[in-house]
Amino acid sequence: MKEVKIEEAWKKKYPEQVSLAVTISKDGKPDIIALGWVMPTSFNPPMVAISVGKTRYTHKLLSEVPEFVLCFPSERQKDAMIFCGTHSGKDYDKFKETGLKPVKAKYVKPPLIEGSVAAFECKVVATLDTGDHTIFVGEILTAYISETEEKRIYNFGNYFKSISND
Repeated sequence: MKEVKIEEAWKKKYPEQVSLAVTISKDGKPDIIALGWVMPTSFNPPMVAISVGKTRYTHKLLSEVPEFVLCFPSERQKDAMIFCGTHSGKDYDKFKETGLKPVKAKYVKPPLIEGSVAAFECKVVATLDTGDHTIFVGEILTAYISETEEKRIYNFGNYFKSISND
């Protein structure tokens, strides 16, 4: 092994999964952020962790309303996912701008995204300060999958590709 700059070594992590987290403001306006840093943390109870930069609008929303819906976008949602990852919800209504369709959730205030490969309603049960990001741990209250076979999107570092879950 040879020693390299941290940034160079991090490039070796690809491909990584891509997800969308839907949050909501105190006044009921939903927002969507694209995330790569997502992981399951417990089977019993079922939990998932998302890592959100402290400067992001989503961070503010999660601090005010500690709930989120985690969605794995389908290949048809690739352009919308890129938009959600490159524009702030402070300035844009991402559902309106992307054409993504919100679906009322059963247990949390943020909506699901129609057409996702899978979606998870989550209530934040813990947070961890990790420098310039916060890890939000959500207990999964219920989960959904698409009724049609959909391919997930993965980030390959400088491009996105869809892969079947078969």
